[in-house]
Amino acid sequence: GEGLQHQDGHSHVLASTIPTIVTYDPAFRYEIAIIIQDGLKRMYQDGEELYYYLTVGNENYPMPAMPEGCEEGILEGLYKFKPADKVKGAKKGQKVHLFGSGSIINETLRAQKILAENYGIAADVWSALNYKKLRNDAINCQRWSMLNPEKPTKKSYLETLLEKEEGTYIAASDNMRIVPEQIQQWVPGGLYALGTDGFGRSDTRKHLRRYFEVDAECIVLATLYSLSKKGLIAAKVVQKAIQDLEIDPEKSYPEFY
Repeated sequence: GEGLQHQDGHSHVLASTIPTIVTYDPAFRYEIAIIIQDGLKRMYQDGEELYYYLTVGNENYPMPAMPEGCEEGILEGLYKFKPADKVKGAKKGQKVHLFGSGSIINETLRAQKILAENYGIAADVWSALNYKKLRNDAINCQRWSMLNPEKPTKKSYLETLLEKEEGTYIAASDNMRIVPEQIQQWVPGGLYALGTDGFGRSDTRKHLRRYFEVDAECIVLATLYSLSKKGLIAAKVVQKAIQDLEIDPEKSYPEFY
């Protein structure tokens, strides 16, 4: 049913406690193919003692062609899926990066369009498949650097990937917020995470995503709010967006009772 994907979102929190789980939250079929191929090689050919956990959904949506050169990013857990188109009137410093996991990447793509057309903000969309691996790699590099203080600092995949980027970072997924928040300290300027904390009780995906505030409109609002906190847009723009996006500011937060 519609709520199953959210319930599965808790498993990515639990996966962080078990070293032998390799866990992915893919959005597209080519990602699944790359991951399964890697898993078969590591488990059956190389004989590594681990197992793979993939979150897959039953929502029907178009499957795009695989972007060139994204294989490493898929396995490492993050890659740029759709760079922003040239946005008319885009201002310096307002660049945004939207991390989407699983089927929620479609909401980030819709948010990318709203931000460009209604607010003149350019946003790149990234597919975030494995926050656990990104975190573990960053911790391992940090630890190595601590134990080898006279050698050049070792940079993780995540740090190397994002050091070339500028802007504000927003993450949205069917997982609890704490899953993307695992990498927060290595994201330049921080990461604003949206997720499915609490209990779901909605009849459709559309209602469920608005209930948990992970739909495109809520991603747009989180983006505008983050930009306003950095002084890049006025607070009144955020206030007007709440009305324009038809978001209820009096709605209760799902985690609280």
